[in-house]
Parts: sequence; structure tokens; C-alpha cells
Amino acid sequence: MSDDTTPEVTRLLRALEHGGQDVLDRLIPLVYRELRKLAHASMQGQGNHHTLQTTALVHEVYMRLLDQRSATVADRNQFFAIAAMTMRRVLVDQARKRLTQKRGGQSECLPLNDEIPDGWTPSQCDRMVLLDEGLEELAKIAPRQSQVVELRFFGDRNVTEVAEILKVSRKTVERDWQFARAWLASRLQI
Repeated sequence: MSDDTTPEVTRLLRALEHGGQDVLDRLIPLVYRELRKLAHASMQGQGNHHTLQTTALVHEVYMRLLDQRSATVADRNQFFAIAAMTMRRVLVDQARKRLTQKRGGQSECLPLNDEIPDGWTPSQCDRMVLLDEGLEELAKIAPRQSQVVELRFFGDRNVTEVAEILKVSRKTVERDWQFARAWLASRLQI
């Protein structure tokens, strides 16, 4: 997103709390390219196994954001954090649906490499569901660490961006990332 649209995005995000669909309709064109980038990163490496295309994922996120438009969004970073969480929900819902249709299958290991999603394809539904369940469990004991994984994995944000979004230092994000990876690895036995 160009810097010249940032003030307008911020204004629209603040108006979103009281505005209707028209506010969101003006906002989406300004953030659409970045939402597509986010969706593409979330679906990277899926091969032919995925059930959603990037555009369909962005549109599904848009529909879910319409339902959540009463939520207060302070700034652009918070908006993209919410979008990442929403993409996670959409992808997990799709994975669960596909697993229900598939009726079985072996779970595979889910590597959590430093540069997620290196080597992992979100379309492998059992792994997506396992990761989601692990993140839900982690969120109960370490909410910020769960957010770090969500923002890095589903939000395609780097350490600096996550630190800015969560309003913590880079070192804190790095420690949270290391802890979350180890915790998830022990829980998910990966």
C-alpha cells in the first residue's frame, strides 16, 4: 500500500465502527492489493489441493469483515491483524470441511520453520486443523505468543511488523516466536 493512501485508510478504519457497508466498500479498494498479498502468502505452496483461490479467499474475508464491522479498528496494522485472523478462520473452516468430506487420512508432521510457511502447504487439511487447535490451546496460556504465530504465519508479517502491531520490542517477538514454536512442536509432536 502506498504511503499516500495510509491517512485515508486510517480515516476509513476509524469510521468503520459507525459506518455502514459504504465505508467498507471505500476501504477495500485501498487495501485490496495487500489483502491479496496476504491471501497469497497464506495459501503459498498449496498446489492443486486447495479449495479456495486467492481472490475467493479475499472475498470470503471481505464478507466476514462485513459481519464484524462494528469492531473498533484503531489503525492499518490492527486491520491487517484482524484480516490475518479472519484468513486463518476461513482456511481452517475449509480444511475442516475438506476433512469431513475426505473421511480419514493420516496426519503428517507440521514443520514450523523460521520462515513460515517454508515447506508446509496449508491445504494439507489435517495439519491446518492441528495447528489451529494448537494455537487455540496456546492462546489460553500465552495469548501474545499465539498472536505472534498467527501474524507471522497467516498474516505474512515479519518480526518488525509484528512488534509494531503488538506494540512490543523485536526481541520480545523473537522470544515469543521461539517459545511458541517450541510449545507447538511439543504439543503437536512435530
